[in-house]
Amino acid sequence: MKFFIDTANLEAIKEIKAMGMCDGVTTNPSLMAKEGDKDTNALLKRICDVVQGPVSGEVTALDAEGMIAEGKKLAALSEYIVVKIPTTFEGLKATAALAAEGIPVNATLIFSVNQALLMAKAGASYVSPFVGRLDDVGEDGMQLVSDIVEVYEQYGYETEVLVASVRHPMHVVDSALLGADVATIPPEIIKKLVAHPLTDKGLAAFMSDWEKLQGGK
Repeated sequence: MKFFIDTANLEAIKEIKAMGMCDGVTTNPSLMAKEGDKDTNALLKRICDVVQGPVSGEVTALDAEGMIAEGKKLAALSEYIVVKIPTTFEGLKATAALAAEGIPVNATLIFSVNQALLMAKAGASYVSPFVGRLDDVGEDGMQLVSDIVEVYEQYGYETEVLVASVRHPMHVVDSALLGADVATIPPEIIKKLVAHPLTDKGLAAFMSDWEKLQGGK
């Protein structure tokens, strides 16, 4: 399973890239706004230069014509750009048009198998089921991932399942167990993945014994 980093913070991306844990990046208008850089295209370009892998940049238009125009401008920034399109009726039109021109699309805000099926048929390269947001309203986000994976395997769709709205380490574990292609993970969750209290306890014991040995010489 590939790890994408869900942030627009360049320093966090650089840190995780150096660890070998960054196969790509996903951004959205909220994450871009958080960085406070009004020149979002320049920021996306810098992220692409660091990652040298898929970087999702999201359109802000709501109509198909606007999405297509904006998507083409985003795609022109870098060969690594993936155009993030909302899963709406207008988004379906835009996805089909962009995919027909060879521009990769990440269908965002997926909350049902129907949506994932339609976006795959429209030619999306990725679909992003938002598992955390489904969990927030009492639905089972990971069951949606499981269902999408099953449908895609049954019909041979090449669209990749990109698990989004990851809230905790178990979302990552469950994504891997279910056969998702990608999980996009906030930087703070990446750090939690490596942590375990028994690792800390074992290391503390090793270091204590080593210090005793050195003190005894």
